[in-house]
Amino acid sequence: MTTTVYNSSKQRLETLPVDLNDKNTTWFDDIDGDVHTITDVDGGLLVARLSYDYPIWFDGISRNDINYGRQEAKDLVDSLTSSNREK
Repeated sequence: MTTTVYNSSKQRLETLPVDLNDKNTTWFDDIDGDVHTITDVDGGLLVARLSYDYPIWFDGISRNDINYGRQEAKDLVDSLTSSNREK
């Protein structure tokens, strides 16, 4: 399935082919606004929150790099949004 994502390195929206399955995706309990899934896709990590925001794709990072953790994924998203506020 093709999904529109925010590419964090290019700082723009683009589409990626994404296949969510048990081998490449970790699901978390539903908490509004918090990280819902982390998925290894196209050489990077796709972080989706339970919100209407676009999922965010981080190039060169995997679920293993962040120990499959929800908090680590949230920290990645927070670091991106805080660095965008500083500009």
